[in-house]
This record gives sequence, structure tokens and C-alpha cells, in this order.
Amino acid sequence: MQRRDFLALGGLGLGGLVLPSVFGRAIAAEELLTTIDVVTKKRLADAALQAATGAGASYCDVRIGRYLRQFVMTREDKVQNVVNTESTGVGVRVIVDGAWGFAATNTLSDDSVAAAARQAAAIARANAKIQTEPVQLAAAPGVGEVSWRTPIRKNGMEVPIKEKVDLLLGVNAAAMGAGASFVNSTLFLVNEQKYFASTDGSYIDQDVHRIWTPMTVTAIDQDSGKFRTRAGLSAPMGMGYEYLDRDAGQKFVSPNGVVNYGLSYDMREDAIAAARQAQEKLRAPSVTPGRYDLVLDPSNLWLTIHENVGHPLELDRVLGYEANYAGTSFANLDRRNERFQYGSDIVTLFADKTQTGSLGAVGYDDEGVATKRWDLVSDGRLVDFQTIRDQAHILGKTESDGCCYADSWSSVQFQRMPNVSLAPGRTPLSVADMIKDVENGIYIIGDGSFSIDQQRYNAQFGGQLFYEIKNGEITGMVEDVAYQIRTPEFWGGCVAICDESDYRLGGSFFDGKGQPSQVSAVSHGSSTTRFNDINIINTARSLG
Repeated sequence: MQRRDFLALGGLGLGGLVLPSVFGRAIAAEELLTTIDVVTKKRLADAALQAATGAGASYCDVRIGRYLRQFVMTREDKVQNVVNTESTGVGVRVIVDGAWGFAATNTLSDDSVAAAARQAAAIARANAKIQTEPVQLAAAPGVGEVSWRTPIRKNGMEVPIKEKVDLLLGVNAAAMGAGASFVNSTLFLVNEQKYFASTDGSYIDQDVHRIWTPMTVTAIDQDSGKFRTRAGLSAPMGMGYEYLDRDAGQKFVSPNGVVNYGLSYDMREDAIAAARQAQEKLRAPSVTPGRYDLVLDPSNLWLTIHENVGHPLELDRVLGYEANYAGTSFANLDRRNERFQYGSDIVTLFADKTQTGSLGAVGYDDEGVATKRWDLVSDGRLVDFQTIRDQAHILGKTESDGCCYADSWSSVQFQRMPNVSLAPGRTPLSVADMIKDVENGIYIIGDGSFSIDQQRYNAQFGGQLFYEIKNGEITGMVEDVAYQIRTPEFWGGCVAICDESDYRLGGSFFDGKGQPSQVSAVSHGSSTTRFNDINIINTARSLG
């Protein structure tokens, strides 16, 4: 789990004291099933649009949001907390005299939203006095009244709390029975009910669902006091409760028997494996530092893609607009124009907010732009960045890429990373066949800690499980592994990618950006991938 994940959701241990203040007011579980009817939302939106244009706005968009979250947190045989939160309100964004203005209200009345619209117009008019160039907004033709829903089969909010608690406590018991010393598990459900309207003529109603089941299993050597952990190998997903269907059966078994998961997750099975692997980690020898070929499972590679592809190819970061939160980017505009060699010729990295099951999947972004797929790196060459409506003209584009997002009705929307993924290999290749050709390598499963510089160029990544490869055979587990990379050299060393049958998603539920900080949910897909001649360091404090 990464630092960007709200410090690994570290505040969960504080339970209800912290979560409502972060995510909204605490509510009863039954309220998670209610909605605001579309007729009411359209009426409120029209009130804001009319007030904004009456106050001199040349453009206005309105976002009516109801953000619902549920956390169920357990440790061993105890429930630590159950929290349900709601945050509901309206955000109004306008352009007046070529400048942006934004205001929001949590009072759902015609008068209140109209007042927010007039306040946004006043703010824009004040901004225009000091703005040197007017906003250039790419066209986004109105789509009329449309709706989009995450294609779920089972709404997790409808599942009784007891069933969820029984699931997690059963998972914990299975891990303890398999030799774990400690275990904690959490179920986190999100439902974003979002309504967008604009003076372009769009009225878009969306219902977005996400699910995440983080878990950590710890084994302790009672004689030495040494301990090792293994986090769950699941990915947060843009799915319903069907993701936890143990009978769905979408599993990916590595050549040495480690089970990973795709569009379904057997949490109990993973907990048992985690307990056994945590114990195995206690006995595993420390890695010998040096140069190795790496075989990276998608459960590890997603985080590297996130940090050294997704973030550095955000246009606002490239331009220096986004600099305070984790820096800018080594990938400047000249490198796009020159089709900079970002990786080897088998590397194609694409952005896509339409991928089924992904965290970032929506029908329309928070500017009312239909989502799509497009290449960022094609056959190893940098070809594009991620843009929104007021950035498109900078790259000579006539339309937005549809990757604008706000984490709340009370936050102004801005450029956020879409799902960014590595395209599968074009020829059939299994993980076993990939490993057969590795003479001296490390096979890494699961994501771990990481560090990356302010321009997304130099980085270091860990993992969960590390296996040594010698002469095409996995010889056993090793520990204390981290790989050090420079972004272009790393992707330039990509020599093999498994085919689409191995393609899986990983992702971040709380990717942070901006000041004031906002979070977004984003997935990154890949198949198992090989990188040659990568520097491996030993992270142990002592090799003795």
C-alpha cells in the first residue's frame, strides 16, 4: 500500500473520530441506499445555470454530488469499526470575462444554488482583473439528458453489515489458522452519485461504484522477535460486491504456485496464502545486491506505471502548473514534439477511462466530456499527454481527453490521471515461457514501498514477494529486495510482455494531487513484463 493511499488509510485505526470529518457526515447504513431524484437535480442545475448566465457568465457547469462511503474494519477476532458517511452538495464553476470562478453550497435549494452561481461569477470577475490571458475552452458539444452506471451485479451498500463482518472475521480466522500472528482486514465501499449540467446543453447523471479490500497478515518468529508481513494481492476495483464472489474463479497462478486475482477475489484463500508466505519470508535469505533481469507481475508493475508514466505525463505537471505536490516532470513539450524514446519498441502505454472494472471508469468526466482511450507512448515513442478542456489548445488539440475530475462537489475539478496501462504483448507468451529464458533474475509479486524524485525520473520500488530465478528456474524466495531505476532506461530495458491472457489491473484508491489536496481512484493494467539489467539493492539494515 503506498503513501499516497492516505498514508495507507492509516487513519482507519482512529475509526469514526476521523473518517466522518474527512469524508462527510456519519449516517445510518440505510441511508446509503437512498438517492436524489433526477427531476430535483435538473431543477437545481437549471437554477444555477440561469443565475450564472444572468450574472454575466459566458460558460457555466454545475455538479450535484452525493458521495457515500462505508468502511468495515477488523483485526483478528474483533470488529474495530463500522463507519458510513455521506457528503452532499452542489459546486458551480463559471467563466466570466475570460477567467474561472467557483463556489459551492451544501444546501439543496434553488435559492442557495443560485447564490453560489452568483458568487462564482463574482469571483471570476475579480480573477479576470489579474489574469493575463483568457481561458480557452475546447468545445464539448452538449449531449442532452443521458445517464451512465458502473455495470455492477450486486450493490455492496445493500449487503447487510453482518454479512460483511462475518466475511472479514472468517478471513482473519483462516489466516490465524494458517499460522499468522496478527491480521487486519478492511472492506471499503464507495458510491458516487454525480449529476453534471452545463450551458453546453448536457445533463449527465452517473452512478459510480468502487470496492477495496485491503488486508495485512503478519508472522512473528517468537525466538528472535523478527517479523514479516504480506499484504493482500487484490486490487481495488470499479465493481460491485460481486468482486468478492469466491466462485467466480478468475485466478492467475504463477509458475511457482502463487495465486493472484483479476475481476474476482477469494479473500479467504489469499489470507491463508499470505500467512504461509509471511512465515516463508521469515526464513528467506537476504538478496545479494547486483544487476538482475526483472520479471514483474502486474500486481507490482501497476505502481511503477502510476509513478513514472501516469504522473509525469499529466500536462499540468509538465507545464509546471502542478509543482508543489510531488514535483513536475522530466517529460517536457519538446520531448513530445520530438517523439522522445520513452521505452523499447514493444512498449505502448495508453490512457483509458472506459476499461470495465477499472477504478477510473466513467461515461463522462467532470467537464461533461465523453471518456475514451488514447496512446501516451506508442511503440516506445512519447506521443501525447493528458489534457482537459482549458489545456487542449496548448497541444493543438480541438477537444479534451476527458480526464477532468473533482473528489467532491465542494472541490473544483482539474486534470487528473486517467487509467494508464501497458498494452499486452502482441504474440502469445506465458509467464512460464518468459521465465524459461531468464538466466539471473528476480520475480516480484505485489506492490510495496517506493520513492521517486520530483521530476519522476529516478525511483526505487519494493514489493511483497520476491523469488530468485536461475537458469530459467525459480529457485526460491529471497527478501529485502528493491529495484532502482531511471524512467527511460527502465522502459528501454523492457524486452518481453506476456499476452493479453495475463492482463490484470492494479490501482490506487486515494491518489493525491493538488493544493488543496484532492484524491482520485485510478487503475493501471499490464501483463507480466520482463526488464533486463536492473539494479537490485538490499534493503536490510544488517546482512548478518
